[in-house]
Amino acid sequence: MSERRLISSHSAFEAVAGYSRAVVDGDDIFVSGTTGYDYTIMELPEDLLAQTHGCFRNISAVLAQAGASLDDVVRVRYIVTRAEYAETVFPVFGAYFARARPAATLIVAGLLQPEMKIEIEVTARRRSAPLPG
Repeated sequence: MSERRLISSHSAFEAVAGYSRAVVDGDDIFVSGTTGYDYTIMELPEDLLAQTHGCFRNISAVLAQAGASLDDVVRVRYIVTRAEYAETVFPVFGAYFARARPAATLIVAGLLQPEMKIEIEVTARRRSAPLPG
């Protein structure tokens, strides 16, 4: 039987909404949609690039708790609130996923709070050996 473990952000909202920051099921890691909220100062930056880097910072932290990294990501879903944001964020995506090159989808949609500009959801798989190259 494979390991199934919940990773929590310790937010009260998790219990209310019935979700976990991430679920580890065997070698698979499913990370919930993640915004660029900066938990060190408890604020969401206004800037799109700052929010995007914050998303990756938060996702990296959760993956580390699961024994993985961004290089283990196999699937990513990006949600942006405006189509024109794509030109700005694509190079950032490419920098973070230069090695993993996961399957990806970009969706343009509204997010829970109007100040949120981007949300990123990933699926990763822990590997016994590093990626080539």
